[in-house]
Amino acid sequence: MDLDAGRGRSWSSLFAAVIAALFVGIAAVLVVSAQISGQERPLEDRVSAYAPAAAADPVAAAIPATVTPDTTAVTGTESTDTPVADPAPADVPSTVQLVTADATWSARTAAVTGIPERALRAYASAALTVKAEQPSCGLGWNTLAGIGAIESAHGTHSGGHLDDAGYPQPAIRGIPLDGTASAAIADSDGGKWDGDATWDRAVGPLQFIPATWQRWGADGNGDGVADPNQIDDAALAAGRYLCAAGEMTSASGWRRAIFSYNHLDSYVDDVAAMANTYAARAAG
Repeated sequence: MDLDAGRGRSWSSLFAAVIAALFVGIAAVLVVSAQISGQERPLEDRVSAYAPAAAADPVAAAIPATVTPDTTAVTGTESTDTPVADPAPADVPSTVQLVTADATWSARTAAVTGIPERALRAYASAALTVKAEQPSCGLGWNTLAGIGAIESAHGTHSGGHLDDAGYPQPAIRGIPLDGTASAAIADSDGGKWDGDATWDRAVGPLQFIPATWQRWGADGNGDGVADPNQIDDAALAAGRYLCAAGEMTSASGWRRAIFSYNHLDSYVDDVAAMANTYAARAAG
C-alpha cells in the first residue's frame, strides 16, 4: 500500500469534510437571519415610520374677497407635561390670507381616508394657509389629521360629531390639570373656554390648554373670533405651533415638531402611524 497516496486521500477527505461543515454553518446562519428578518423590520424601515409619507397637496379654492388676513401673533408652547424649550416664535406675515381647501378634493379625500369631511377640510385649509405663510416648514394636511385622530377622533370623541360650523357636539373637555395625573395648571381663562374656573382643561378637537391658547389662538375661519373649540381655528393654531419648532421636511424635524406638541415618544409614533395611513389611503 502506498502510504503517501493514503495520506493524500486522508487529507482530501478531511478538507472536504471541513468545507462541508462550513457550508452547513453558513446555511444555518442564513436560516436564522431569515427568521429574524421575518419577525422584525429592518432598522431603515422602522426609521421611515417616524415621519409621514408625503400626501397629495390639497387643492386651494378661490379665496372670497370678504376673508380678511389672519394676523394672530404666534408665541408659546403646548404641553401638559414637564415643559421643554419653547419653539421659536414664527413670523406670520400680516398680508397672508386664509386659504380654503377645494370642496371636491375634500369630499373625495374624506371618502377614501375615513376622516369626517368637515374635519379634513379644516386640516387641509390650515396646511394650505401655513404653506403660504411659511413655505419652508413642510407641514402636511395628513400630519394635522394624525394629531386630530389621536386627540379627539376628529371631534367625534365619545360618540360625538362635528357640526357644520366646526364645533364638536357635545363639547370636548379634558381632565382638570390639577397635578394628579398631569402638570398642575391653574385656571387661566376664568372658565371661558373649558368651563372650569379652578383648573385649566384641554379644550376642543385638538386639545389646546386655555393658557396656551392665549398665546397661540388663531382665527382659521375668518369670523373674527379665535376659539379652541372650533376646528378651523384649532387646526391653524396647531399648524403654526408645529412649524415654530422648525422644519418638518426631515424625519428628525418632523419628530421634533410633534414631540413639542406632546412630550411623549409614543405619542409621536402614534401620530406618525395615523399620518402615514392617511397618506397611503389618499394616494391609493
